[in-house]
Amino acid sequence: MKKFFKILLWIVVAIIFLGTFVFLFLNSRPKPERFEFVSPDTGVIERTTVLTGQIEPRDEIAIKPQISGIITQINVEPGDMVKEGQVIAVIKVIPDASQLSSAEGRVNAAEIALEDARLKYERNTLLYDRKVISREEFESTQTAYNQAREELASARDAVNIVKQGVSRYNASEANTQVRATIDGLVLDVPVKVGTSVIQANTFNDGTTIATVADMSNLIFKGTVDETEVGSLAVGMPLSITIGAIPDFACETTVEYISPKGTETNGANTFELKAAVTAPEGVNIRAGYSANANVALDHTGSVMRLPESVIEFAGDSTFVYVLTDTVPTQQFRRTSVVTGLSDGINIEVKSGIDSTTVVRGTKISDK
Repeated sequence: MKKFFKILLWIVVAIIFLGTFVFLFLNSRPKPERFEFVSPDTGVIERTTVLTGQIEPRDEIAIKPQISGIITQINVEPGDMVKEGQVIAVIKVIPDASQLSSAEGRVNAAEIALEDARLKYERNTLLYDRKVISREEFESTQTAYNQAREELASARDAVNIVKQGVSRYNASEANTQVRATIDGLVLDVPVKVGTSVIQANTFNDGTTIATVADMSNLIFKGTVDETEVGSLAVGMPLSITIGAIPDFACETTVEYISPKGTETNGANTFELKAAVTAPEGVNIRAGYSANANVALDHTGSVMRLPESVIEFAGDSTFVYVLTDTVPTQQFRRTSVVTGLSDGINIEVKSGIDSTTVVRGTKISDK
């Protein structure tokens, strides 16, 4: 009995060994590759590029003071609408010592001149009443006296302007009142009450009190690489999308391409501009990131294939044409002439016809 079980055990071991050997042998044999089939179709191929940029107002104005001083009042904040001429801030003047000294010296000189003119006028008035001097001489003295009074008033007004920035002749148009120069939306107010500001001059651009822009007139400002700028021209159509507004799309045209490039991270780029029109009810904010899709080249209706089935070898292109399916799929490497590509499909000019079946994607064995 023991001998029987021993023989049976060896038979089982032999069967397992033989089965393992057969299994490994069958799995080690290469399986024939199988591919999907693709035939050319007819359609339009368009080569496009995506330009990155942002939305900006066409006219963005920096409002600057006409006099130096300290801000005592700010009447607007970002997001407010303003009208041209509206007062947006008030400045307290800090007098310049040399200007104040010069203005006060002018007042002193005007007071002396007025006193001299007054004495001459009073003296000549008595002489004229006694018929000692002519009427012409008397009127000349009277004119000089009146001019001296006006000069003193003007000198005192100059002192007031230096001290307070306000003239008694046009107090409503005082330099201390900073006014909007256009109708528009306040984008930024970079100063606060108490901030010292300076007026624009030869050596300084001046302090910006507020930035105002007309948000009804927007543009897309983007950049294009030097390898593609030669394919663009003013008037070409492009489609603008804004990431912050998923459903927004604006069809417009290129209105400006910079004639001079700018080096950015080792690559030359050129600035491009296009008008942006917002549909009613869509609020576009300045600074939104945007993309512009523009067609660099396109074809009419042509024969095309998926670019993934094309084999590129130097300047030549090939496809694998199906010749037989029995016992396995068989293909012939065939040279073709290709044209424009959009990254997905490629134009096939010659080498095959519309009835040709070519090798596509490999079918994986699961």
